[in-house]
Amino acid sequence: MGTKISLVKQMNEYKYLYLLVLPLIVYYVVFDYAPMYGIILAFKEFNFAKGIWQSPWVGFDNFKEIFALDDFWVAFRNTLIISIGRLVFEFPVPIVVALLINEVRRARLKKFYQVVYTFPHFLSWVIVSGIMVNFLSTFGVVNQLLDLVGLHKINLLVDPSYFRSLIYSSSLWKDMGWGTIIYLATIASINPSLYEAASIDGANRYQQMLHITWPALKATVVILLILQVGRTMSSGGGGFDQIFNLYNPAVYDKADILDTYIYRRTFAVGGSYGTSTAVGLFKSIINFILLAATNRIAKRMGQDGIY
Repeated sequence: MGTKISLVKQMNEYKYLYLLVLPLIVYYVVFDYAPMYGIILAFKEFNFAKGIWQSPWVGFDNFKEIFALDDFWVAFRNTLIISIGRLVFEFPVPIVVALLINEVRRARLKKFYQVVYTFPHFLSWVIVSGIMVNFLSTFGVVNQLLDLVGLHKINLLVDPSYFRSLIYSSSLWKDMGWGTIIYLATIASINPSLYEAASIDGANRYQQMLHITWPALKATVVILLILQVGRTMSSGGGGFDQIFNLYNPAVYDKADILDTYIYRRTFAVGGSYGTSTAVGLFKSIINFILLAATNRIAKRMGQDGIY
């Protein structure tokens, strides 16, 4: 009883903060938690006339069906490869950029770099893909220049050997500046007296970065790394918007991921809602396992983790 009274008292004391968070809570309840009842479609044969609850149960038949499909395993393989590529090629870049921007001495120049690097994040993938098509398609700017100098045209957007490189490079261009914001905020919280003391002791800028800035960043890096690994089956997060707007049938073998596979199977090919939900549930379970495992490894290595 005492605990309940204490909780009510605490909520009353911080009522305005709870009120501030309320819209976010409502958003997640309405758009993330409430629709979760649809997960049961993975174990049913959906019938429009009967609805979700009245549709017949089929057990694990939907999972058996998708696991027997070759194109499912192609999408699964591509998802893993692209996600690992994002970890290797994309994840470290915002850290490096944040460290470099922090070393810029002039405040106005530092703000200029932040604005320039962050601006592309606010462009949708529809716009970015349109820009890439105008530059890289058969009749794009790049191929027109190649044609002028007498070289053969190369349509990078339909060449499977180049497509993944385009995914990584375009994602870096668009989002690396946005990723630096969290790291720069962490760096800004470091006590300036630490740098002053290190400078008095004779430490140069590189040594200050190595022994002061990086240790302060490490906890933030670990948390973001855990979250990134937890989005592996979503191609590292945000993969659908990018790949859906860039890929085409010519590169399905290298670019089709589970998210785009679900979309095509549900709406383009006209597959069963049950099997599409089964793919989504399978993807979520793998993400949860990877998140929990990475968090456990981080805690064993002496980091706080996310819980």
